[in-house]
Amino acid sequence: MRAPASSAADERQLPPLLPLVVAQAGFALRSFRRNPPAVFFSVLLPLIFLVLFSAIFGDARIDSRGIDLATYYVPAIAALAIVSTTFMNLAISVVVRRERGFLKRLRGTPLPPVAFVLGEVLAACALAVMIVAAVIAFGAVFYGVAVPGLPLVTVAIGVVFGAAAFSAMGLALSTAIPNENSAPAIANAVALPLYFVSGLFFDTSQAPGWLRTIGEVLPLEHLFEVLLGPFEPGAHGVQLPLGHLAVVTAWGAVAVVVAARRFRWVPAR
Repeated sequence: MRAPASSAADERQLPPLLPLVVAQAGFALRSFRRNPPAVFFSVLLPLIFLVLFSAIFGDARIDSRGIDLATYYVPAIAALAIVSTTFMNLAISVVVRRERGFLKRLRGTPLPPVAFVLGEVLAACALAVMIVAAVIAFGAVFYGVAVPGLPLVTVAIGVVFGAAAFSAMGLALSTAIPNENSAPAIANAVALPLYFVSGLFFDTSQAPGWLRTIGEVLPLEHLFEVLLGPFEPGAHGVQLPLGHLAVVTAWGAVAVVVAARRFRWVPAR
């Protein structure tokens, strides 16, 4: 059967997917910039955490890793920033837009759904890269944390893998949040315990065995290890911690399946 002439003409008029994804990402970044609460929690709060933890514990050392806590907290807060800008930001913002009818109206436009989703993920990943760079620079300038040279490539790889995986997890979580009012509470209820069991706030090597086991199953501890490795003594060259990256990627793949099967464009009423 031949498609109607008008539909075929509309399809021919659509630009390729990549420009649509980039345009959607640009729109998402502009929307983020105009949302002060999102800017505070995603950009300023990680830097505030870095200042507080470094001021309180910065002179102490972690003998098992041979680094001081100021150095430990730079990749730790970078990992926190990735979760904040991708997982939490997407989980909350998607629910808000879904409940306010924005996604329903967007679904009625010629924009392909995949372009919208990839654009949101691209914007979240770009934000994560910028904020991680800001955290590393802040630690170097104000706390004298040595910035590794070539091993920073490993950090960049970790940021890309982590941002993509946690973006998918944020979209998956949005499918389980029933309404706009509960979105911040549910996202924080998931993220805050994750920070603690993954060792972002303290070294978990002396923690109870059951706590370390939970952390090893979840993806954030593995992302943190990828980011921390280049800051440890003796790090040189580009390392690919494949085991840790595999765990992060596996969580992201499961989240993609969940989000693809359960994503909703309209409120559940």
